[in-house]
Amino acid sequence: MHLILTLVTILAAWRWSDWRDWKQYHSSMLYVVAAGFLYEFLTLDQTLWVFHPDFFYNQTITIIVYAVVTMPLTILLYLSNYPKTIGKQILHICLWIGIYVSVEVILFVSGRITYQNGWNLGYSVLFDTMMFPMIKLHHSRPLLAYIISIPIVYGLILLFHIQLQ
Repeated sequence: MHLILTLVTILAAWRWSDWRDWKQYHSSMLYVVAAGFLYEFLTLDQTLWVFHPDFFYNQTITIIVYAVVTMPLTILLYLSNYPKTIGKQILHICLWIGIYVSVEVILFVSGRITYQNGWNLGYSVLFDTMMFPMIKLHHSRPLLAYIISIPIVYGLILLFHIQLQ
């Protein structure tokens, strides 16, 4: 399932992303990569979800593929197709939340992801609802996005009782 998702993401990005201007989205792609690795580092002993590998060697390789391939390419797709009008922007954000939630439901039902330490699909929906506007904010006002990210990360650490060693 993870391999199929990665291949579909690569094909979709190849077909529908703005590759001519990929550099203007690069910093936001790295923002997401850094956030993903920060999550992995902070929750090393208290993960909130676990990917169960299929064709990849182990969970670590699965995480790395998501972090350096799947997530950045979906962000390139998301930002390079971001509409101009507010109504279409809201629909675009909702579409991407729906895509991420649908993929997670498929991963959950197929046993490719399980939740731990109080996390559940509802939290994923809330997280995605926060994540996509934050990615767009980072694209247009990166410093503000970094400033807002600090209390979000701190709040998640408190909410899920993540012990920082």
